[in-house]
Amino acid sequence: MKVLVTGAAGFIGYHVARALCARGDEVVGTDNLNDFYEVSLKEARLRELEPFNSFRFVTLDLADRDGMAELFRAERFDRVVHLGAQAGVRYSLENPHAYVDSNLVGFMNVLEGCRHNEVGHLVYGSSSSVYGANETIPFSKDHNVDHPVSLYAATKRGNEAMAHSYAHLYG
Repeated sequence: MKVLVTGAAGFIGYHVARALCARGDEVVGTDNLNDFYEVSLKEARLRELEPFNSFRFVTLDLADRDGMAELFRAERFDRVVHLGAQAGVRYSLENPHAYVDSNLVGFMNVLEGCRHNEVGHLVYGSSSSVYGANETIPFSKDHNVDHPVSLYAATKRGNEAMAHSYAHLYG
């Protein structure tokens, strides 16, 4: 199976890419390698994936509409694991456009890539931040998530709604 893993240099993305390679899947990982987290740590994770012949990395920003469309067209993925996003609640107060670009525009580019290239399944990594001020612990998928308390949470909740809409409209 050929799988796209966005955010492949991140903690979760790296582990997902590694597990997929270990089970024999062909994996293309993407990440924009921004400096929100230590770039050298991201590069170290990617170096650990180099021994897998089934792994290939592409530096790409999710918000790059043409670049993302070309990646999907050229690679013909069977599955997509979308973990790439601009993370961090506090940083969303300082740089809200980074969240709109990566988390909303970028996710739209992933959804459109899946839709136009017959991707069989999309897995999306959301965030517990979508539960906002909900005080009921542990969180449940049945809890109300209509009151995000940060822009980061709002973009992740928006992604959930976009994914639901695309699943309904396009299967």
